[in-house]
Amino acid sequence: MSAVLRTEGIEVRYGETSVLRDVTVEVERGEAVSVIGPNGAGKTTLLKTIAGVLRPRHGRVVYDGVRLDGRPAHRVVRLGIAYVPAEKELFPQMTVLENLQLGAYVNPTATDEHLAFVFGLFPRLRERTGQLAGTMSGGEQQMLAIGRAMMAGPKVLMLDEPSTGLAPKLVAEMYEQLSRLKAAGLTILLAEQQVPLALALTDRTYVLENGAIRLAGPSRDLLGDPEIKRAYLGLA
Repeated sequence: MSAVLRTEGIEVRYGETSVLRDVTVEVERGEAVSVIGPNGAGKTTLLKTIAGVLRPRHGRVVYDGVRLDGRPAHRVVRLGIAYVPAEKELFPQMTVLENLQLGAYVNPTATDEHLAFVFGLFPRLRERTGQLAGTMSGGEQQMLAIGRAMMAGPKVLMLDEPSTGLAPKLVAEMYEQLSRLKAAGLTILLAEQQVPLALALTDRTYVLENGAIRLAGPSRDLLGDPEIKRAYLGLA
């Protein structure tokens, strides 16, 4: 089975600083893949490059046989890849419903169908359709950010540090919903600091350090790797 999403030896620089170096990542259709690593490793840069927010200096990004590198972000979304940034980037002075409706701009004819799906995934959003996004809790805002991404009807969902700043109970709740999306066949690429959760959810994992892939393999194998336990799980 060939990868539906693949970065091929990409290099990304901020000015003269190389942030990603020769990074190759593959995601199969219907698979969940995590990218873990310390702060500053390049995880966010990798997702932004796939999403079209950044352009690689070298290498390429391919989705379903189509080159993505060089395409603007809005065209990447139209091809079926939705990106949830760590900052969420909601519109705080707009309501929950208005934020969700904005996510449907790529396929407005399916708005009602996608709304029903999002409300089934996150019932709390249905209860708060008229609430301003800026007045919601951090956990509710993360639900809204994921819900807005799902309004585009994506085939691939990319999430950057979705657990950041959330209480453990909300993190667990969110990962339950991500598991539901995975079970429904959605392809997921996840950058995460909560390593145990990421490894438990995903099929395969890449370890990114100093802009390069250091380790890669099945998530269950990496969960038992002594180096991973020591560096990311705090276990001897």
